[in-house]
Amino acid sequence: MRRALLSVFLAPLLLSSPTAAAPAPKSTAGASYGARLEGFDYPFPVHMFRTTAQGQAVEMAYMELAPAKPNGRTIVLLHGKNFCGATWGDTARVLAAAGYRVIVPDQVGFCKSSKPKGFQYSVQGLATLTEAMLRSRGAGKVTLVGHSMGGLIAMRMAIAMPQLVDQMVLVDPLGLADGLAQRVPYIGVDHVAALERGKTAATIRAAQRASYYHGTWRHDYDRWVDMLAGLYAGPGREAVIDAQARTTEMIETQPVAHDLARIAAPTVLMVGTQDRNLFGRAWAPAEVANQIPDNATLGERAVAKMRHGRFVPLPGLGHVPQVEDPARFQVALIQALSGEFD
Repeated sequence: MRRALLSVFLAPLLLSSPTAAAPAPKSTAGASYGARLEGFDYPFPVHMFRTTAQGQAVEMAYMELAPAKPNGRTIVLLHGKNFCGATWGDTARVLAAAGYRVIVPDQVGFCKSSKPKGFQYSVQGLATLTEAMLRSRGAGKVTLVGHSMGGLIAMRMAIAMPQLVDQMVLVDPLGLADGLAQRVPYIGVDHVAALERGKTAATIRAAQRASYYHGTWRHDYDRWVDMLAGLYAGPGREAVIDAQARTTEMIETQPVAHDLARIAAPTVLMVGTQDRNLFGRAWAPAEVANQIPDNATLGERAVAKMRHGRFVPLPGLGHVPQVEDPARFQVALIQALSGEFD
């Protein structure tokens, strides 16, 4: 009965989503953006949180949606490493229509946020900057929804700032395994930067097809390829490459796998059963890469260690369910937020 009521409630919201009702955005292949994604349109107005970190002035870009009929809850949508706050556009719109206040940041070092020179990126540091931005907005307790790298940051926030987090939804998160402990070779910042310099729209598309969309492709995915390729092609190319290299090193050396038992907030962990994005597999020798557990296996193991964890597989979907099947993902997300999976 509860599921039926949720479906009735969600139907008009999902039908109002651009993904459900409008044609996919046209590709902007060949675009060249600046280091702050100048010229790439976001679905909602972008604001800046300004602060100081490591002796430098930094800016964190964010979008904020106020619901017409507030339900008293605030949701923070955290993007993955190869995505931006804009990727959450359809989901943010549906959540706001359902009564949630929605805040969608771009992490420092990514997208429309600043990329300070020589910055020492850490998961805790990004978590702390995100907390400061939320505090500046008077957010109070929040629900974190983190995808991929955003899931890693969300888990660190839940561990270090339990007073801030009332609930968490993790979507194909990184950090559930310690790659170095599994003999995945360490790859340093200089090596990663060299790999980053070789990226083009074609190589990004091929990698995403294989790792994110389990060998399939639709033309609406090109928008997110063009977003990344335009960053690499733009006048801020070296700043983008530096930030990407440093944050890759951050992810490989700062997993949350050893701290999962410290997560006290009620957590739903969603994983597409076709998720092929195994961090470190690209540079690991075959005998090591073949032994890295898939994200579904890691997800089931992870929630068993959490105090209040629940694993929800998304059959047939890959690493980016909010892009691959937005309507289906949004139903699952609303169900998780409402306690449907408790």
